[in-house]
Amino acid sequence: MAGHSKWAQIKRQKGKNDVARGALFARLSREIIVATQLGGADPQGNFRLRSAIETAKAEGLPNENIHRAILKGSGALAGAKLEEVRYEAYGPAGVALVIEALTDNRNRTAADIRATLSKLGGNLGELGSVGWMFRHVGVVELEGLLDEEQLLEDALDANATSYRLFEDTAEVYTDLAGLEGLSSELKNRKYTVLQARMQWLPDNTVTLEDPLVARQVLTLVERLEDLGDVQSVASNYEIPDDLWESLVA
Repeated sequence: MAGHSKWAQIKRQKGKNDVARGALFARLSREIIVATQLGGADPQGNFRLRSAIETAKAEGLPNENIHRAILKGSGALAGAKLEEVRYEAYGPAGVALVIEALTDNRNRTAADIRATLSKLGGNLGELGSVGWMFRHVGVVELEGLLDEEQLLEDALDANATSYRLFEDTAEVYTDLAGLEGLSSELKNRKYTVLQARMQWLPDNTVTLEDPLVARQVLTLVERLEDLGDVQSVASNYEIPDDLWESLVA
């Protein structure tokens, strides 16, 4: 199983302190702002905004924060205009990284990402240097203990391309154009949808068997995710289950 998905699950289970929660709320607000900028302030006609609001509510972002973010995105409330930026990089052991950010200052964001990579054994590459190793797909994340056979049947009926089952969640994948339809169909079939999002999914992986290297990669990904402008980090590392257990114990 590619490490980026499993690491996200583990971090969610471990919970978030106040500082991390504040960073999460800022990230959720930025996504709402950009979704509004790109598609308008009406959630019914803007799937990305509707998904961002649903995710924000599920994570506990107050309604007043959501409303303020929409006003900023629509221009009704003053605020810096954000733009989407993608960076590609290598980490320790040749791990590939696709880093997505929402920023009002490209120079600041690039400098922060470059400095973080440099400190932890990584380096920033040119756009396209690792992107060819990934597919940009739609992901619908489901909550609950799920019956795999039923999930497979329903996912296929909803034009999904694949899925991954975790302990108490699942990720169902489709092409970008099919994301809204997949999310709606799974909701109609009474699944609890945590979020629908776009994600970079690796076509090949790098297995990390050295505990020191694995820890370094996890630390790098976490530090990148903690940067103020970064929205997501996708990577292609894989860690054997027995090593995972020792790393997160």
